[in-house]
Amino acid sequence: MIFEIPGYKTFQITTLVFDYNGTLATDGKLPESIHKRLIQLSKHYMIYILTADTFGSVKKEISNIPCELHIITGEHQAEAKANFIETIQPEFTAAFGNGANDVLMLEKTALGICIIGKEGAFAKALMTADLVFNEISDALECFQQHKRFIATLRR
Repeated sequence: MIFEIPGYKTFQITTLVFDYNGTLATDGKLPESIHKRLIQLSKHYMIYILTADTFGSVKKEISNIPCELHIITGEHQAEAKANFIETIQPEFTAAFGNGANDVLMLEKTALGICIIGKEGAFAKALMTADLVFNEISDALECFQQHKRFIATLRR
């Protein structure tokens, strides 16, 4: 997807990277509507899901979504997510997150999107993101209704 934001910049997004818990899922469960939307988006974008898999449910929840799953372990999750971003052309990537371990990821991509959701969001994630949404469904919908990005980001 290529879209030009007047007075800001032009984006060419080919890749979507998602934190799982708190961003896509609540308490480890992926809503059916989000599941369907990810399948639709996978026809146009490469999709990656990065997670610590706190609830141990991600493999089951995303089993038929065309995406690549990366389970992040250890104490340095923020750095692991940021390092992953550097391997996939960050200039063509939109990243979605809500937590402290998502800040570096949001910072390194062309378009950082913070989702508040039911878990809330880490304040620095809010400040780092280019866009903030209450619900993941609204953020995903913008990738099908591109002019919403223009309305929000134009200067």
